[in-house]
Amino acid sequence: MVKPCWKPSVEGDGGVGRGGDTRGRVDGLMWYKDLGVHVNGEFSMAIIQANSLMEDQSRLESGPLSSLESGPYGTFVGVYDGHGGPETSCFINKTLFSNLKKFATEHQEISADVIKKAFLKTDEEFLSLVKQQWFEKPQLASVGSCCLVGVICNGLLYIANAGDSRVVLGRAEKTSRGVTAIQLSVEHNANNESVRDELRSLHPQDSQIVRLKHNVWRVKGIIQVSKSIGDAYLKRAEFNQAPLYAKFRLPESFSKPILSAEPSIFIHRLTSKDQFLIFGSDGLWEHLSNQEAVDIVNNQPRNGIAQRLIKAALRVAAKKREMRYSDLKKIDRGVRRHFHDDISVVVVFLDPYSMNRSSSHIPKLSIRGGGMPASPKR
Repeated sequence: MVKPCWKPSVEGDGGVGRGGDTRGRVDGLMWYKDLGVHVNGEFSMAIIQANSLMEDQSRLESGPLSSLESGPYGTFVGVYDGHGGPETSCFINKTLFSNLKKFATEHQEISADVIKKAFLKTDEEFLSLVKQQWFEKPQLASVGSCCLVGVICNGLLYIANAGDSRVVLGRAEKTSRGVTAIQLSVEHNANNESVRDELRSLHPQDSQIVRLKHNVWRVKGIIQVSKSIGDAYLKRAEFNQAPLYAKFRLPESFSKPILSAEPSIFIHRLTSKDQFLIFGSDGLWEHLSNQEAVDIVNNQPRNGIAQRLIKAALRVAAKKREMRYSDLKKIDRGVRRHFHDDISVVVVFLDPYSMNRSSSHIPKLSIRGGGMPASPKR
């Protein structure tokens, strides 16, 4: 059975002496790892819970990206924003990196194709789990997760996204004293006109493929994202029937998957101008602009920066509701969801001198924020 996952975990030696915490810390509804070391620099992670059950998950891996001694080596970052429950995001946090290592071993490299295969395999495995548990837990078919992944390897940055999480690059420009925000991910949300156009072109016979409901565009009037892991009820018609709850069932059957797990992939060669990356679930970007987030990271100390980004977003959320941040902090999970979503943040600093570091000097680290205990390293 798929069970909710709670305990964060850290393995390896990449966090010792950084911020005084080797396993991350918990403060109320916040989990955080203030500062650690990865292959290509330093990092900071944090998650705040708003839902009754934590639906956000995140992961950072530093070191081997395959099972081969020859490599490749690098840094893997994953942010998984679940919806409908925690099961899919937990499953991704447990499974996706292992699938990526498997395909990287087979291909003996990291590539866009390897990452795409890891996404599709993870989705296939989750849908198989839904099939196995259909009669015991049919509502698992309505659970899904956005999936944002970044891989740094051999001086290249690979960004893969399915859903509406976001990664923003902070780049130093000669023409300005500050750091410019550059969004690297493509978001698959029906509120974007380009996404609606794509869905209509993929489903020309379906006039209701996107519907405006309560001033929000939704796929089939149900869900905002057009790409995800899970959401079996919109990928296979066999799961869009009783005993699934009526609110998820469509009035007509379908032969072609409505949602897709295939990610949009962007590849960027890192330069000395590239300072840091901010990976965040949509709960962060609902309250902070790209440039606001980049300015916070650029102008404040690295230690604890992921926490500070979340707190900045919460202050905006409180202000929108005409309340004090101190009062918002007193609201418990569940009720808290009326004020903000679960928020995951991973800030990855880029050290140009570490890009060609030999594998023998690479700090090996495995850390899961908001997640389940990590399995032994392969």
